[in-house]
Amino acid sequence: MRIKKIQNRLARKRRIRSNLHGTAKRPRMTVSRSLTQISVQLIDDDAGKTLVAASTKALKSKPNIDGAKKLGEDIAKKAGSAKIESVVFDRNAYKYHGRIKEMADAARSGGLTF
Repeated sequence: MRIKKIQNRLARKRRIRSNLHGTAKRPRMTVSRSLTQISVQLIDDDAGKTLVAASTKALKSKPNIDGAKKLGEDIAKKAGSAKIESVVFDRNAYKYHGRIKEMADAARSGGLTF
């Protein structure tokens, strides 16, 4: 059962990732979450570099909905200082629900456009 669940998640990830590509002007905003932290990166796929990164661990907040809101605000502020206004959102096979949704909404309210 566990192997099938992992295979399904990886298939979802491949499907989503096949349609997304980040550039220097419009980087890919990828989200990773675990039980201990949530992290976000803005990646330029052309150059293969991470432009901006943030995590709840660096913010000293918990990986819950409140921490996700703080993370969204922080990544929007860092992106603004790096002169990045729009991104391509990569939810990374997670449902657009809960912590992922709150983080994305906070990033939008901070000035990023998806």
